[in-house]
Amino acid sequence: MGLTSNTALASAVSFALVLFVGTVWLWPRLARRGWRAVSGRVGLLLATQLAIFVSVGLAANQAFGFYATWADLFGQEDGQGVVVDHTAGGGSGGPLQVVETRRVREKGSARPEVGGQIQKVDIVGRTTRIATPAYVYLPPEYFQPQYRTRTFPAAVVLTGYPGTAQALVDKLHYPRTALELAKDGRAQPMILVMMRPTVAPPRDTECVDIPDGPQTESFFAEDLPEAVLAHYRVGTKPGSWGIIGDSTGGYCALKLAMHHPEVYAAGAGLSAYYNAPVDPTTGDLFHGNKSLKDRANLFWYLKHMPAPDTSLLVTTSRIGESNYQDTLRFIEQVKAKKPTRISSIVLDSGGHNFNTWRREIPGTLQWISGRLTDR
Repeated sequence: MGLTSNTALASAVSFALVLFVGTVWLWPRLARRGWRAVSGRVGLLLATQLAIFVSVGLAANQAFGFYATWADLFGQEDGQGVVVDHTAGGGSGGPLQVVETRRVREKGSARPEVGGQIQKVDIVGRTTRIATPAYVYLPPEYFQPQYRTRTFPAAVVLTGYPGTAQALVDKLHYPRTALELAKDGRAQPMILVMMRPTVAPPRDTECVDIPDGPQTESFFAEDLPEAVLAHYRVGTKPGSWGIIGDSTGGYCALKLAMHHPEVYAAGAGLSAYYNAPVDPTTGDLFHGNKSLKDRANLFWYLKHMPAPDTSLLVTTSRIGESNYQDTLRFIEQVKAKKPTRISSIVLDSGGHNFNTWRREIPGTLQWISGRLTDR
């Protein structure tokens, strides 16, 4: 029985019901003071509560798609995603302040020139006045004397909603993965700027320039690159920047790369969706502005706007991801739009969760590294 099957849910509910009825039926027989009667009551209560807990958990997992299989639930699926290409053939200053540093340990060494460094920073948008924290990963080469004049490509990495930037470091292991890939020669050294797309918490702005509200798209397209460029040795050419995200962050990454190819040469959406939702967490994003609403729909954008000169990566799973059919449709539409380029990672199974994204991140970082320049 699959984790998300109706059979598994029905079996769990039936078992819980049987235990409940059995508890009621046997309770008079166990209403004694002996240790056997007490143990029987305790055992029945615990078993009934556990069965109810499992039933509720299975129902919630079906509703929200946290895990796709039993192996996914217990973290036993470890096959990494494979990218399929569908295309034929610093200085100082600026609105960024470092507030804390930590090192990435490599073979017992805490020196930044060996393992790199993670800096916690505060960023304030010069034009949007949006203020938000972020984590910046600097590769070991950034601190090595022979590379003191070298610039590096940068990738913005976004969480889902609500998400935490620290989870990109501690749970999804972006810095450690980037370090290992560069060490093995599978990716070039890159700067990672890791943050939430929720820059006006608790509101989910979906990376939209909201009329009379937070100008989130402008922050990511203009203010953020400007702040990072003012503080770090990042390449200044359009091909020096990429953007990655999961879930809400994945939608933002694809949209920003499509809307602003002059900034982001590549955008990767892990478990992304393709249109901004409007719900209690977002509020009124568009204020009746149909043009703004249409632009937020990536299918509409592909159909009605000139094809952007950028590279896109999308990921999904055949079992466990609700975006599977939409992702296949998105791939087909992009393939027909030149010069936009499209690649994908399609897993056999995997839910909308960290375990799935950890399997896709190595391939994603390797993919984006191959599409960025350090100049």
